[in-house]
Amino acid sequence: MGEGVPGGLSASGAASADAADAAMQSAVHKAALRFVPLLTIAYLFNYLDRTSLGFAALTMNKQLGVSPSQFGLAAGIFFLGYSTFEIPSNLLLYRVGARRWLARIMISWGLVSAANAFVVGPHSFYGVRLLLGIMEAGFFPGVTFFLAAWFPAQYRTRMLAWFLVGIPLSSLIGAPVCGQLLQMDGIWGLAGWQWLFLLVSLPCVPLGIATFFLLADRPQTASWLTAQERDALNGVLASEVRERPHTSLLAALKDPRVLICTAIQFGFTLGSYGIGIWLPLMLKEYHLANTSIGWIAAIPYLFATIGMILWAFHVDKKGRRIANLAITCLLGGVGLLLPILSHSLMSAVIGFSLALIGVTAARAIFWTIPTRFLTGVAAAGGLAFINSLATVGGFVGPSMMGWLKQYSGSYIIGLLAVAAILLAATLASLSLKLFISRE
Repeated sequence: MGEGVPGGLSASGAASADAADAAMQSAVHKAALRFVPLLTIAYLFNYLDRTSLGFAALTMNKQLGVSPSQFGLAAGIFFLGYSTFEIPSNLLLYRVGARRWLARIMISWGLVSAANAFVVGPHSFYGVRLLLGIMEAGFFPGVTFFLAAWFPAQYRTRMLAWFLVGIPLSSLIGAPVCGQLLQMDGIWGLAGWQWLFLLVSLPCVPLGIATFFLLADRPQTASWLTAQERDALNGVLASEVRERPHTSLLAALKDPRVLICTAIQFGFTLGSYGIGIWLPLMLKEYHLANTSIGWIAAIPYLFATIGMILWAFHVDKKGRRIANLAITCLLGGVGLLLPILSHSLMSAVIGFSLALIGVTAARAIFWTIPTRFLTGVAAAGGLAFINSLATVGGFVGPSMMGWLKQYSGSYIIGLLAVAAILLAATLASLSLKLFISRE
């Protein structure tokens, strides 16, 4: 046995292990550079076609005669189509491969989202939003499934965070851009809100085409990896210890861990959309111009972007995913109390910043938890099940905010309701400790 070699390995064995580890790290590095920027940009546009709705409302609602409750319903009805078709979409992704199916989703959502520019009233608005939800169904859990198939557990939170950074970036970049696009009013006979929908939607089509050519469904099919890199990466992925894993979809759907995860994601999704879609209109209450709203609305998302990345690196390094998930949900709820307790613009911006740091960081941490006990078809269907039911929060949040605003005349009751739901998500997160033995 070689002296001084840890664990009693021979010198040749240690060298072989070092070579395999280097090959695995090289494979992860190549995959991260190839996949993550593309998917992040795609998710930026995916989220932008939802959050841009709040900016379009600044002029569209009056022009089309859309009331606050009708706008909230239109914003929320998207998620009914999305949730209904989430599981079928992800099961098809599992069957035909992530590369083909994610490309199809991107291209179709880009074309349908652009059709928002041509709605003429509440009913056509409802129809386009419903169809858009159907076209987008499966994208997020599909990417989560794809990343779990490629990246070992010690990299997964970071990779998810870099992908999920598309959410706050969509508003960090998109908020001022949307404010400026509204100024295109009258060009070629189109209103500013019409230009807004067209210019944030159509880039999704070339992104979908690029996805088809750049993604590989799994390491075995990646011609741009060496044989040593493929073997090393597959070996690490196959050796991961999972928490009582499921490979059957039916067994996964009966698991209390899946149901608790669904409730948690419902809470922070409701918070994310309840804040995000209504943020421009809430800032309008401070008597700001549309262009100013665009720049000020970007501030909370700047802090959310930085906070999510730093939090994800911390969790990958220190672990304790469940505890950190509970803290993020709690921060989301506490942050919403500031705009309620103080009527100053600065307090509102600070409060929304804290809330958005919480709900965006919660996403990155959350999606590394169910992939620990879902594999194969159970992962494809189970992740979609969690996302489909939980995404109903995207319907409830905007709709609830709109109804409570119309009923009470202010946003205070709506913000209190969202804060209470985020507190419930905090308690649900802590309850996961009863079912998951190892962090």
